[in-house]
Amino acid sequence: MTRYFNTEGICRPDEHYMVRLDARLKMIKERYVDRGKYFVINRGRQYGKTTTLMALAEYLQDEYIVFSLDFQMMSTASFMDEWIFAEKFIGLLHKFYVRKKEMMTGIDAEAFQELLSMKEMGNISMDQMFEGISRVCEMSKRPVVLIIDEVDSASNNQVFLDFLALLRGYYLQREEYPTFQSVILAGVYDIRNLKQKIRPDSEHKHNSPWNIAAAFDVNMDLEADGIAGMLAEYEADHHTGMDVGRMAELLYEDTSGYPFLVSRLCQLLDEQVPGSAEFPDRQAAWSREGLLAAEKILLMEKNTLFDSLINKLTDYPKLRDLLYSMLFRGERVVYNSHNDVIQLASMFGFVKNVNGALSIANRIFETVLYNLFLSEEEVSNQTFTTAMADRNQFIRDGFLDMELLLKKFVLHWNDLYHSADEKFIEENGRKFFLLYLKPVINGVGNYYIEARTRDQGRTDVIVDYRGRQYIIEIKIWRGEEYNRRGEEQLVSYLESYHARKGYLLSFNFNKNKIPGVKEISWDGKVIFEAIV
Repeated sequence: MTRYFNTEGICRPDEHYMVRLDARLKMIKERYVDRGKYFVINRGRQYGKTTTLMALAEYLQDEYIVFSLDFQMMSTASFMDEWIFAEKFIGLLHKFYVRKKEMMTGIDAEAFQELLSMKEMGNISMDQMFEGISRVCEMSKRPVVLIIDEVDSASNNQVFLDFLALLRGYYLQREEYPTFQSVILAGVYDIRNLKQKIRPDSEHKHNSPWNIAAAFDVNMDLEADGIAGMLAEYEADHHTGMDVGRMAELLYEDTSGYPFLVSRLCQLLDEQVPGSAEFPDRQAAWSREGLLAAEKILLMEKNTLFDSLINKLTDYPKLRDLLYSMLFRGERVVYNSHNDVIQLASMFGFVKNVNGALSIANRIFETVLYNLFLSEEEVSNQTFTTAMADRNQFIRDGFLDMELLLKKFVLHWNDLYHSADEKFIEENGRKFFLLYLKPVINGVGNYYIEARTRDQGRTDVIVDYRGRQYIIEIKIWRGEEYNRRGEEQLVSYLESYHARKGYLLSFNFNKNKIPGVKEISWDGKVIFEAIV
């Protein structure tokens, strides 16, 4: 069967093109399982957790007996009380045993049958269940490892907390009461520190029922070299002539290695981008321009990952406020693992810690968020309405006339907001420019914000339109010296992008300013500066 890129469910190397996990599995085994650690793998949706767990179960089977369970196989009713839970949990163990007998050759049949007999008798308590599991672990010829996926589907009730507490109790007394060698729980939420509403009196409390869990610091991102290995396998089958290393770097730059995003973009490059006039075949599609076309498709589609992210903004208004402030106000947020909102943003995959400060996790997520926030204002915003009316004049011979766009934006801004105060400009200047830009490039071009240069004073917007890049620095006026440094930085940035011309949009609070545009030559580069 021909392999393909998969974005639905578990990836298997014999069926799908995927980044090889051998180094990751080796690290998890040596650093955690061999050392008898209990730990949690919590990452955002579609981060490859289930694929990693399935591969890990197979990787460990020569040295361990592995029970790999999924709490999605247990209904809400299974967590109503401890007797029902114990019966259902033993049932899950039994189902796995029956399906994977070839992996369970070291288990003691008599001890396991005793555990099953408890289930058949009914009314078994969780204490009794753990006594039976302890007997199974004691009699097994190889150490026993327990893996449970989707644990957050059960995390908001007392039965689950009791289950964690018993795992903890047996772990602490494992020299006297044999138990699992290692326990691995996986889900989106970090259950090491649960804040749960579990009492009718509306008492909220922080619980640490599993404070024995080791911090899991194995990188789950896909690295550029791993992506290159996957693309090399694809190239060997399809002979597209792509520059494998360069394509891997481009995919990593735009996704920061988020597994679903990498796989989905590759899937689009393989299945949807080829066949158009611009990209007639795979040879044409697997290019930088083809990747931009795939990103346009991705950003316009409705998928479960984007839906999940957007739903979180509705569920957690403070999370929404944090992200909005980072994007439009350029606020630098210091990373603090004890801050509940920052913890949520990290847990759901919106942000990452970069040198002690928060950064949006990847360019794709950033664009999704910008598009969402901007779309909420498009209908009622005069800037957007004006750009919609003007947009056709900014396209000359099929390409974007950025100079004219900036000239028109200056005129529009000064007509509408010439008397705006400094606070209004700081909070809205970037947003209004993006509202002006978006309808002009929509459907043809992409834009993203360069994270390395984003702060309260400046933001670099990179626009890709029909294979051409336009580098625009948006900054708040902070005086002549600051402006001079900004021009120097833009020239340096143009050098790194191998571009001759750049664009500078300055929001100037000086009452004596002269709005308008001008061109500056600097070390062989040209800066087109617009001042509002």
